[in-house]
Amino acid sequence: MQVDAIVNAANSTLLGGGGVDGAIHRSAGPELRQACLTLGGCETGDAKGTLGFNLPATYIIHTVGPVWQGGGHNEAEKLASCYQRSIEVALELKARSIAFPAISTGVYGYPPHLAAQVACETVNRILQQVTKNHISSVIFVAFDTATYEIYTKLLQ
Repeated sequence: MQVDAIVNAANSTLLGGGGVDGAIHRSAGPELRQACLTLGGCETGDAKGTLGFNLPATYIIHTVGPVWQGGGHNEAEKLASCYQRSIEVALELKARSIAFPAISTGVYGYPPHLAAQVACETVNRILQQVTKNHISSVIFVAFDTATYEIYTKLLQ
């Protein structure tokens, strides 16, 4: 996407994987892997930034979402932290536009409707706290029609 920063739903090594993570690494090129090697991985709920390399986005913000374990292991708090930390990193990078995937809803098994609620509530809360001049555009990117419909309902 043509935004200042895209968020990568990464694994803790930050060295690429499947889904969104693999697609971003393939598109960004081998320089991304080299840059990620210098970051020392990433904890669940945290986020770290790199350049976008061959992507149209200036930056990639890598965040590690929680694996769904039924909802009783602080998954919602960890997921909210992914969105919060990603926006904090975007602000540090002076990014004004940011695109998010549906973090943790793929192989990590987080139910899409619950994840979307966390995403929308967290981003909404954070954007009310930061100066509007900092983040001008937040885009939620849906992989499929079902996810798109979930976000459409929540954002109305």
